[in-house]
Amino acid sequence: MKLLFKPAKTLGASLLLASAFMAQPVLANGPIGEHVNHLQENLKSYAEEVEWMVGKVDTMVSDYDTKGAKAVKTDDLIEYWESVKFHSAIETNFVPVYASIWQGLYGVKMAIDNKEPAEEVRKQQKAMNIALWQGLGAVKLAAKFQQKGLLDTVKATATAQMTQSATIDEIKHKLDRVVAKFAERLRDEATEIVHDTYLHLFEGVEGTLIEQDAKLVEVLEKDFNVTLPQAIKNSKSVDEVRDVISDMQTKLDRAQVLIEKAEKARKDVF
Repeated sequence: MKLLFKPAKTLGASLLLASAFMAQPVLANGPIGEHVNHLQENLKSYAEEVEWMVGKVDTMVSDYDTKGAKAVKTDDLIEYWESVKFHSAIETNFVPVYASIWQGLYGVKMAIDNKEPAEEVRKQQKAMNIALWQGLGAVKLAAKFQQKGLLDTVKATATAQMTQSATIDEIKHKLDRVVAKFAERLRDEATEIVHDTYLHLFEGVEGTLIEQDAKLVEVLEKDFNVTLPQAIKNSKSVDEVRDVISDMQTKLDRAQVLIEKAEKARKDVF
């Protein structure tokens, strides 16, 4: 078990994470467990969950190496990640690392799905493991700040400041801003908008959408945490980034139809 923070760089890494905690509001609209307001008490279980994740993925990669792609079900990777409490602990405290974990998971998944050599899958697995341990380190640091009263309380349930249908419109507007910032060569600002939009807006409609189309939710989660951030990071052309966002907005149109249908069904019941 080796955290990403090496002794010689601990102070610098800590200051970087600390500034992120202070700058980022820790208010999520999605279904977040109350445990995120008691990080110190849950550190042991978070560490166990990271160990469990690392072990489950390692077993999958080993099975792929010895038995082939037919022996594994890569969709289980997403199930593993979304089943652990650590998922929301890192999500509400340090979204960039949260996105890195998603990218690592999909790196493993896509390498297996594309039948890449086992050596390549192991490379992706290593990147995922680094992100997981870095995430645990971030949560440990957040726990210290929380104990000192330096972190805001995370609301464990959604806040209804706007209808979910209106939330989709706001998400699409935010994505338009991502294109604008990227075109201005402000990559960091564009990435920050993506992370904030996912955490503060998309998470708020996720529960309703899962009931309607769980696969659509999974695809959009990948877009927010993997496809779009990587397109920005890899300095794709403005047209390429716009194409990614256009595709996301098409999916969001579908999501809006489903949400409006669900909202209407609720009104009809009451």
